[in-house]
Amino acid sequence: MNGKFIVIEGLDGSGKTTQLNALARNLRALGYAVAETAEPTASTTGGLARDALSGFTPRTGAEIAALFMADRVAHNVNPVNGIGKLLSEGCVVLCDRYYYSSLAYQGTVTDPEWVFHINIDCPEIRKPDLCVFLDLDDEECLRRMERGRSYREIYENENSLLAVRRRYYEIFRRLEHRDKICIVNAARTPEEVAADVLSAVKSVLN
Repeated sequence: MNGKFIVIEGLDGSGKTTQLNALARNLRALGYAVAETAEPTASTTGGLARDALSGFTPRTGAEIAALFMADRVAHNVNPVNGIGKLLSEGCVVLCDRYYYSSLAYQGTVTDPEWVFHINIDCPEIRKPDLCVFLDLDDEECLRRMERGRSYREIYENENSLLAVRRRYYEIFRRLEHRDKICIVNAARTPEEVAADVLSAVKSVLN
């Protein structure tokens, strides 16, 4: 029996990692086999993408988008621990970021149509069963990052995050008849957010 592929999305600082970890615990408590993953991956290509995001290796928006797309293909098809392999084993695969991040982040700094099509039209980049978007305004995201981080990535500033949040909503409107997307208000306690995330995920597991 194939598993389910769930993506957790949101602006930097919106609580993705916290909520993905909580979701994994809750699903395991219900008896599901769960695999946690993230993009960029730990592969060589993923490392190049992380270096670009950190500003360590300056790259254009198109370069970063291409790196993420290549990493995403490998993430899907890796025969050892790829998304496809995990799904074939019946796992609920939880992924911190996926193509929605590329469309939103790199789509604000290079040709958004090109970024859209290299991801959505690629036959080896699968569509998730559900995308959960943790919605939090850019100002609160920045406040959370100031409390919990000692460094910033290249998109982690007010102007970039505001543009990215708007872009996410443009993408969701464009994909509303193709992808199943659930928007969760992340400006609440972690427990309240986790309850809504779990409820949304249960709707595709049943």
